[in-house]
Amino acid sequence: MQKTKGPAGGRDVTSHADAYAYAHCLSALRDTDRDRYLACLLAPPEKQGALAALYAFNAEIARVRDVVHEPLPGEIRLQWWRDTLEGGGDGDAEANPLAAGLLRCVAEHRLPVSVLTDMIEARIFDLYNDPMPDRASLEGYAGETASALIQLASLILDPAGAAQSAAVAGHAGVAQAIAGILLLLPIHRRRGQVYIPADLLAATGLGVDGLIAGKDRERAARTVEAFAGLGREHLRKARAAGEIAPSNRAAFLPVAIAPHVFARAERTGADALEHTVLPAQWRRQWWMWRSLRTGRF
Repeated sequence: MQKTKGPAGGRDVTSHADAYAYAHCLSALRDTDRDRYLACLLAPPEKQGALAALYAFNAEIARVRDVVHEPLPGEIRLQWWRDTLEGGGDGDAEANPLAAGLLRCVAEHRLPVSVLTDMIEARIFDLYNDPMPDRASLEGYAGETASALIQLASLILDPAGAAQSAAVAGHAGVAQAIAGILLLLPIHRRRGQVYIPADLLAATGLGVDGLIAGKDRERAARTVEAFAGLGREHLRKARAAGEIAPSNRAAFLPVAIAPHVFARAERTGADALEHTVLPAQWRRQWWMWRSLRTGRF
């Protein structure tokens, strides 16, 4: 991708094509992931384009199940992204501004492609209705998606400080993934998808079929509470894992919403299987802004 010399000090700036790709990613993100869009706006201006490209890519692979009716077309979409990242695409990556933005971001910040392709691989689970077998599998899935995304964002913001917060990112990502699953429970149930681990469902006596049916409200409420409790456990571990470099706080901003989702889910109980527990947008924005200032989530 072409660069031109900046007016001061000969500093490189991105070409018009790069700037357009980043702007497109930010615009797309506003529609596909409003919380990470708001997190981008709270990040340093010079980092917003690259973060938007990373987050828009994540939103794109996370919503594949929303835009396909069968697993095979979904796998083809995911394979296209894998080929694009590994340099074996069909040659139209530059014509796709989201892909162009991602490739620019990867090159500019030297992001590990293997982590991104692992994210794609993990998303194959979303295309099928196989239940999540156990907590270890859930933690692995969350680690390759939400946790990896936080760590990649940290590499964009401040690579020198990213290693310092790697352990925090691991647990924070699991907590964030659990909060996301709680938010999407009504949609997942309608599709027959089960992300709550089967061993947790067995422990509460609800079971996979019982979760999808949603008729046993007492056990459903107990399951929601236990799942939120698992999220709180990872949130506590994240808080105890160390400090986040101030320059990397923006990578963790969406995590600030998780404890409030857990609280709402616990209050809502069995109704969380039918109605979203998503807090109002202005509240989510406030929690993220406060997290940026305090470094706490």
